[in-house]
Amino acid sequence: MAAGGQPPVEAPPSVAVVGCGVVGATVAVELARRDADVTIFEAGDVAGESSGRAAGICYDAFADAVDAKIAERALDRFRERGALTDHPYVWLARSGDDRSAEAMAEHVPRMRQQGRDVSVLDAAAFESRWPTLETDDVARAAIARNAGYADPGAYTRATAQLAVGEGADLRTETPVELDGAGRVDGEDYDAVVVAAGAHTARLLGEAGHPIPVKAYRVQALLTEQTPLADDVPMLYDATGGYYLRPRDGRLFVGDGTIPEEHDPTDWEETADGWFRENCGEYLDTAVGESVPESRSWAGLCTATPDGDPLVGERASGLYVASGFQGHGFMRAPAIGEALASEVLGEEGIDAFDPTRFEGDESFEIVEGMTLED
Repeated sequence: MAAGGQPPVEAPPSVAVVGCGVVGATVAVELARRDADVTIFEAGDVAGESSGRAAGICYDAFADAVDAKIAERALDRFRERGALTDHPYVWLARSGDDRSAEAMAEHVPRMRQQGRDVSVLDAAAFESRWPTLETDDVARAAIARNAGYADPGAYTRATAQLAVGEGADLRTETPVELDGAGRVDGEDYDAVVVAAGAHTARLLGEAGHPIPVKAYRVQALLTEQTPLADDVPMLYDATGGYYLRPRDGRLFVGDGTIPEEHDPTDWEETADGWFRENCGEYLDTAVGESVPESRSWAGLCTATPDGDPLVGERASGLYVASGFQGHGFMRAPAIGEALASEVLGEEGIDAFDPTRFEGDESFEIVEGMTLED
């Protein structure tokens, strides 16, 4: 007992968060709100890498119960912040693509079993609602109504500032190293959360705690201003392998996946010429005309052996959030909330437990935006 018969006052837990992308920023603000002493280490600028390059597409159309619950919670959190523009999400398969059409026929009922507001769209309804889209060769289409889009960079930066407002110490332009004891640049913390995107696997591997996560390259293009942006849903074309959405009066077109492991310290950040050309051809297929490019870029996503992320305690006091297969931004508000709770001694997300792997598994990269799950 302390002097005067009062119980001793416990010091708040000290937590280092390595990486200030959207997941790291969310973990930080959730911990700080619960009185943890949080220090955020960011090697560059907030949202300077994957989070700032993301598409910002958000939906809860998942057939798996865990994924659906996380996505629903994330959408709620986006809306609480006023960060989500509600907009329907449509996915389709074109004539001749029997595999994707069959996958859709299987997945939509399973999504409905999870309580998702999704349904198959018949050709007449599809064409009537979005006459701008080219639908003559659409074999099957479905719509998710609980969906929308957000500005990934702006949301991540705002989340980081919320963390600072709650007392977190944000240190940008501060690369760090971990050691086997979980120290950050030699400093001890009660817990360390590594959410450093494509750099997470290297940091943990060098500390003696390997994880089976590989970085792969994806690409995106933004068109010039076009009235077409007012008349399209968020769209995933499973046959063409592209997605698009409206963005500030323009069309955001993405995918361009290179399913090969890339070194996160040495990769091409400029979009490839073939991808930029294919985007023009795809827009001809999707909306009947090719809209001039405003700018394009590449980013890195992270893959795991089973397609599910690694979220949770990797070693005593050392936590990880990585391997989101391109779905990190849309699930970040819920993932960050859950991971912060686990750091503070509560339950995590069992399905994403990073210790389900040894860390040295060999696997091929499969892109996250697919109907083959």
